[in-house]
Amino acid sequence: MLSVLTVIAVVAGAVLAYVNSVTAPQIEKINAENLAAGIKAVMGSDDIQVSDPQDVDGFIVYDVTAGDNDLGQAIVTTDKNGFGGPLKVLVGFDKEGTILGYTVLEHAETPGLGAKAGDWFQKNGKGSIIGKNPGTCNFTVSKDGGEIDAITASTITSRAFLRSVKSAYDNIVAKSDGVSSATEHVENEND
Repeated sequence: MLSVLTVIAVVAGAVLAYVNSVTAPQIEKINAENLAAGIKAVMGSDDIQVSDPQDVDGFIVYDVTAGDNDLGQAIVTTDKNGFGGPLKVLVGFDKEGTILGYTVLEHAETPGLGAKAGDWFQKNGKGSIIGKNPGTCNFTVSKDGGEIDAITASTITSRAFLRSVKSAYDNIVAKSDGVSSATEHVENEND
């Protein structure tokens, strides 16, 4: 009995390893195509050039241009404290730090509740973040005194989502020259 179970386990393991090696390149290709489509969606343009990914302090950053024009950055950010686990988001920022768009790449949130993060914060959504700059507004849920409506019955997911976007802004966008010079320019105009 033991030898039969061992043979079955070895054969099943070998079959799974073979299937994984055959399907891995196709899965990688599909993920790359989905990411390219996601970057176009979050930047709001199909006619763009995207830099190679850069790992900056745990964020994956893509510089995006259209011809000679710098459009901003698309950043992959993750918050590990979603209700169901990590929440991975691709968010597009213009040069001044304004959110152009986002897409949720991965989540394990409750269907019908936290899973609504993919739509809730979009333009025309109840908690729209499109067009907001996390550096100039109170980028937290209204329940915590912020400006953004949380997903109904999913405050934990909403907080995790907003933290991930704000973290990308604070750690990447706010540190870039484009945002600093834009801020200095505005301060100089007010003098």
